[in-house]
Amino acid sequence: MAKFNKDSISGTMTVVVLLSLVCSVIVAGSATLLKPKQEEQKQLDKQRSILRVADLLPANATSQQIRQIFAQKIETRCVDLNAGTFAPCPADFDAIAFSKNPQTSQPIPTDLDKAGLRVRAKLAQIYLVKNGAGELQQMVLPIYGSGLWSMMYGFVSVAANGDTIKGITYYDEGETPGLGGEIENPRWQAQFVGKKLFNAQGESAIVVAKGAATNPVYGREHGIDSLSGATLTSNGVQGTFSYWFGPNGFGPFLNHFRKGELQ
Repeated sequence: MAKFNKDSISGTMTVVVLLSLVCSVIVAGSATLLKPKQEEQKQLDKQRSILRVADLLPANATSQQIRQIFAQKIETRCVDLNAGTFAPCPADFDAIAFSKNPQTSQPIPTDLDKAGLRVRAKLAQIYLVKNGAGELQQMVLPIYGSGLWSMMYGFVSVAANGDTIKGITYYDEGETPGLGGEIENPRWQAQFVGKKLFNAQGESAIVVAKGAATNPVYGREHGIDSLSGATLTSNGVQGTFSYWFGPNGFGPFLNHFRKGELQ
């Protein structure tokens, strides 16, 4: 048998290939082993954001506390966005994954695509917050839309009247720190509390613009001051609200809800 010469070109290439294979196996194995843990953490982070926007997150809450409160207070439902009614929730539902599947998504008409999404899932997952007697206190609705540099993901908590905002949070974005990134600043988000999503005609009415909060035309009920030095990010927030609370987003669902047409 020929002696293996590790110093030859062929020997060196063999060693490189073998090391690459070993490293690939290790990396693939680690990714497989860690995936359940990563999914668990992703779910926990989502529950934390939902409890935060619903003002149900205790300070320094442990993972166990978050899961317990979520299980006790939150009912997860799905909404057919076209019909504006509740629908069965697929066990594997993921809004982003479903938006990429032609069977579970649909394109957004250009004139309605205020959030720059191009396509969305046919279903949306929402979260009903109930008290101990099972009475609805608020609804947490997912929103997302294009900013200056990134897709901005958040939640909006809506009072049981289907109109008044109780809180918002942005939990994932890549906007400029100190400028557009201020959409995660609780002080800026506090402006939304108590604002009305719709006007008297049932149309999306939130306005994000310079001086909007004190503009007598819509300030008291609908106006939000834009972020200083972050016009395009603020425009993205405006587009996100205009889309998700318009006729192609949660508008039909909330309209049915306010009329008492949903159980």
